[in-house]
Amino acid sequence: MFSIAFFVCASVGITAAAEGPCDIFATGGTPCVAAHSTVRALFGAYNGPLYQVRAKDGSTQDIHTLAPGGFADSATQDTFCKAGDCVISKIYDQSPEKNDLSTATGGGNEPHPDAGVNASADRLTIGGHPVYSAYFENGDGYRIDNTTGIATGDEAETIYMVTSGTHYNNRCCFDYGNAETDNHDDGAATMEAVYFGNAKGGLNHGGAGAGPWIMADMEQALWGANVVQSNEEPINHTFVTAMIKGDSGPSPGHWAIKGANAQEGVFKVYWAGPRAPHYAPMKKQGAIILGIGGDNSNRAVGTFYEGAMTKGYSTDEADAAVQQNIVAAGYGK
Repeated sequence: MFSIAFFVCASVGITAAAEGPCDIFATGGTPCVAAHSTVRALFGAYNGPLYQVRAKDGSTQDIHTLAPGGFADSATQDTFCKAGDCVISKIYDQSPEKNDLSTATGGGNEPHPDAGVNASADRLTIGGHPVYSAYFENGDGYRIDNTTGIATGDEAETIYMVTSGTHYNNRCCFDYGNAETDNHDDGAATMEAVYFGNAKGGLNHGGAGAGPWIMADMEQALWGANVVQSNEEPINHTFVTAMIKGDSGPSPGHWAIKGANAQEGVFKVYWAGPRAPHYAPMKKQGAIILGIGGDNSNRAVGTFYEGAMTKGYSTDEADAAVQQNIVAAGYGK
């Protein structure tokens, strides 16, 4: 059984987690090979930098946790960015793989480099602590092409992110996950990323109603099931936990979508079954993207608080415990 435990450092008034989502995944046999967040540590013992901000004059400042396993030290950002002109220039990987995300270079869809998000655009509280999200507008994006530990080929993985359920659009593509290493569309099955938004029509296979939906960007399509007309239910919460799981194996393959309210409750399974035709076995390349598509399609908007990628297909028990951990963190509280 996974436990959700917290301790209080009373002398400094800082609450820190004794266990993070990546500790839970590791206990379940699927360790995190990427762990990114601007709001909190995703390992109970992590006390390094969460992200880096850059001012207009080019100077930079790392934003650390307040305590091991704790929340972001937003006061340091406030002091450094007094003029409000900072961008987030890097989001550090908390996992041992050190797959740090920097602003994305150009690609096949958009040849120009992407911008970093405004570091002060979205202030919120989590567990009673003020923090800042990565708040994406058109043209913002991050990636790393030369990674270590990330799934390639048909290797299995689980990807989750916590995002805003109110800041999204129907453009391509607010993704977090596995993408091409050459920044181009290399064909079906060369990506596997979790997507959030209400893109529908053409290669965007949105579900029932007006959205938003959690889908998988597997390149050359956003999928909510194994068919174009998925009828996937929308998910409407202020904070959303979005998860994509990609298993290994020959055609027809297997994958799943899970989603939840990040403030309460448990995961709902939106899809669990075979992949679409021509998407098994997968041909993943192992780059990591955030806020963009694999070919640097960068016209989506969205909000990123935290996310992780695992080595292997996580168990349902681990997924449930990770969702409990996210709820216990106290988004918006």
